[in-house]
Amino acid sequence: MTEGENRQGEAARTAACSCGNFRLTLAGAPERVYACACLECQKATGSAFSYRARYRKQAIVADEGERRRFRRITDEGRWMDQVFCPNCGTLVYMEAEVLENGIVVSVGCFGEPDFAPPAAIFWSRRRHGWYEPDAEIRLVE
Repeated sequence: MTEGENRQGEAARTAACSCGNFRLTLAGAPERVYACACLECQKATGSAFSYRARYRKQAIVADEGERRRFRRITDEGRWMDQVFCPNCGTLVYMEAEVLENGIVVSVGCFGEPDFAPPAAIFWSRRRHGWYEPDAEIRLVE
């Protein structure tokens, strides 16, 4: 087994916060890569949208460092946790009541400029006027 592979030979990648204190290593490809332009994602990222990769919790092969959680309740009344580094504040991943066995990782934390593009952008009507996604990215209201 080479470095960067798990027992099944799938590539592993590590998401880390800005200071490197909090690191999460996941095996295999994400189930889905998406962007979201809802106001909560804009606030959480401090940007015009979030860019995230969804994994099953079983994909986690290493979980290191201190973290904090911020829980909010969605418009539908369900909980959503933003998990971040208490030192630098980087939002590394999120868990949600609707994703019973999954997490969504902030793609920027992987530090891979060739990471897969989003297949869809959710809450597309909330996106900033300057942002026009490529034609192959599905817009979801």
